[in-house]
Amino acid sequence: MTIFATSPDPGTHPAGSSAQTAQPAQTAQTARSAAAERSKLIADLTDAHATTLETLLAVLRSKSTSDTAARQTATELAAAAMVALRAVSDLDRSLTEEPVAQAFERLRDDLRPLVRFGDLDVQFIEPPVNGRALPGEVAHEARAIVRGAVLALVEQPGVARVRVQWDCDGSNLLIRIRDDGPGDLNGEVPSVRQLAARVVALSGTLNVEATAGWGSEMAVSLPLDAPTASVSAAAAWGLSPRERGVLELVASGARNKAIAEALTISENTVKFHVANLLRKVGASTRAELAALAR
Repeated sequence: MTIFATSPDPGTHPAGSSAQTAQPAQTAQTARSAAAERSKLIADLTDAHATTLETLLAVLRSKSTSDTAARQTATELAAAAMVALRAVSDLDRSLTEEPVAQAFERLRDDLRPLVRFGDLDVQFIEPPVNGRALPGEVAHEARAIVRGAVLALVEQPGVARVRVQWDCDGSNLLIRIRDDGPGDLNGEVPSVRQLAARVVALSGTLNVEATAGWGSEMAVSLPLDAPTASVSAAAAWGLSPRERGVLELVASGARNKAIAEALTISENTVKFHVANLLRKVGASTRAELAALAR
């Protein structure tokens, strides 16, 4: 499964509002930024909770740890997770850019509890230390995507080893996560679909390859620079910010479900916007709409 996408354009203001009339571009940008930050925070907290719960289960199931030690360790993990959850928002917002090696080290710290208390062997292939620094949003989302990918892989039976590799080609952060499981992972698994939506929202691509008996691999490419939106045609068609966001995702090849997840709206709302776009642009099919948008 390969998904190509462009940045979503979440949020718009009520028609005729004074703020929109006075400062339309600035107000729309502020709304989009606020919606994106809230979405990232909720997703990050969800992933952190999942990692903590997986670690707690590993501790409690460990045959080499006594009941007393397990309870103490579980208590310490829960307390540390609560502190980390309260601090994660301020910490990530304070970063506008991270060296790629530093961002990868933070990822290693995020996954260390699973390595320490579980039976999982996680191998880290570090990026070049002189690679291009990552924008804060990309570093933040990349760590969340890898955490979610590792959890998706270890949900499979028989997975004992996971390899995580980061690289940077100057324009994209390249991520590969591979396991030694049964090799039957696919893009229809709910956890993989959720990851795909996060990648779509960053204009990236996600590819899942599985070979029976050899394991599964996820390859993710995240652009380090925001794509340049083709606003001239959108302006000529009189599209709203929300419609421009939907149009960008349609042009990327994303389906209604992926668009709905990326923009945090319902599929029915996506269908409504696509119908309006077809009417405004004068296209008769979705493929024609995508071609005109390009």
